[in-house]
Amino acid sequence: MRLCISLLTLAWALAAQAQPTDPVAVKVQLEHYYFDAARRGDVEMLDTFIEAGYSLDTQDEKGYTALILAAYHGQGLAVERLLDAGANACAQDKRGNTALMGAIFKGEVQIARRLLAADCSPDQRNGAGQTAAMYAGLFKREELLQALAAKGADLNAEDPLGNSATRLASGQIRTAPSR
Repeated sequence: MRLCISLLTLAWALAAQAQPTDPVAVKVQLEHYYFDAARRGDVEMLDTFIEAGYSLDTQDEKGYTALILAAYHGQGLAVERLLDAGANACAQDKRGNTALMGAIFKGEVQIARRLLAADCSPDQRNGAGQTAAMYAGLFKREELLQALAAKGADLNAEDPLGNSATRLASGQIRTAPSR
């Protein structure tokens, strides 16, 4: 597989110069291998991309980065390797969710703790106005809620429905009125 990535990388470089193949198809195939390696936690494959200078913050059609995928799928070693190589822990998908939010949602506490060490705002919001602390409160991840508070997260910040991390942690969930 590593040889295949190396060959595809070479083909991509050649396509960019002489255009003997479809560079778009090569790019799509490389992205597929990259994101698949992140989902599976294939650190050796990720190392191949890193060594080749591949853009670590490349996003798929949903805006997911390799780091977001690795965190969501519980691939701690891949998360660590991507962060060490310079992947952006603050990157957001098309709905505004981050790797930290995905890890909290999936209950990947150790990965979430590692992501908390990144230099991102603890009050970063997704497209729905929710923060990582709100996710921690909703899913009763008390230790992560405390860690977010220690990092400076505002546990009383509210989303558009009036939910705060504190309110969600206590089970007081506000929903949109039904019509």
